[in-house]
Amino acid sequence: MDNIILNGENEIYYEVGYSCDNSILLVFGAEKFFITDGRYEIEAKEKAKAEVVISKNLLKSAKELILKYRVKKIKIDPSKWDYKSYNELKMLVSLQDVLELSHKKREIKSEEELKTIREAVKIGAKSFEEFKSKIEFGIDEFELSYRFKEKLTARGRRELSFEPIVAIDENSAKPHSSLTEKVLNREGLLLLDAGIKYKRYCSDRTRTLSLDSDTISMGKVQKFKDPFKQKIYDIVLKAQEEAIKKVKVGVKIGELDRVAREVIREAGYGDYFVHSLGHGVGLDIHERPYINSRNESFLKEGMVFTIEPGIYLPNRFGVRIEDMILINYNGEVEVLSEYYNNI
Repeated sequence: MDNIILNGENEIYYEVGYSCDNSILLVFGAEKFFITDGRYEIEAKEKAKAEVVISKNLLKSAKELILKYRVKKIKIDPSKWDYKSYNELKMLVSLQDVLELSHKKREIKSEEELKTIREAVKIGAKSFEEFKSKIEFGIDEFELSYRFKEKLTARGRRELSFEPIVAIDENSAKPHSSLTEKVLNREGLLLLDAGIKYKRYCSDRTRTLSLDSDTISMGKVQKFKDPFKQKIYDIVLKAQEEAIKKVKVGVKIGELDRVAREVIREAGYGDYFVHSLGHGVGLDIHERPYINSRNESFLKEGMVFTIEPGIYLPNRFGVRIEDMILINYNGEVEVLSEYYNNI
């Protein structure tokens, strides 16, 4: 069995069911050592599925354990360590560099992880629905974001997957727009991109809403009075639908990006789809598999990822539609946001 050293919160949580903001995990075959400081001693001993080592100098304790157990080589993700710590370890033991060491292990989710992710998506989708009643004309993006986060977090009882994107009209043409004092109006367009964490696993969802109809819908069917907005929205929706149809075990991942991008390119807006089609979701909001044209890997059972095409027209508006996709262990494709009614 492999020897591994980890220092990232989610990486460590995946291995032992607990982590904190100051810890190192050593895995020597079947033995695991969770090294942290005294602030986390009680909780770590309650929750970590590893021998807990309390230390005032975590790296020093890690080095002592490596010597004690006569470890000759150990796997490490060099991108996760600072230069000084990495070189101290390198002087002591043979390091086997493996980029995305933990992400590679976590690309295929277990049945239990899939169950947790499904629940995260259900809660996130329900929060979008609950937010509808808080959308008012005449308030700005800051106020909308505040109200949105109240619903997403259940007034602080849940964590966000990331800082939500709330973008009105021309701000929606910026894929990761920052909040402004732009005010919501009845003829406008509102883009919402957000997710929550359930048992530390993330959800992720984007909806682009028409505000000029009698009722606001969080569904993917949107009706705009402006025919040009409707045209752009329908192109993006078709791109997502075509990519989802392509999802199947054994399909090359890059093919999904190609299919969606071709729909948008054929409509004349290829230059305005400025990001990749999607990304894996799990303990991290962005992880493997990466849904882009360069990915030559193949879709497998247990993968969870987003499909989120977009068209962004500078100084006018943008449209993005995002759902999480899961391939279960029967090889079936689940569009997770559809667990909630009328999504």
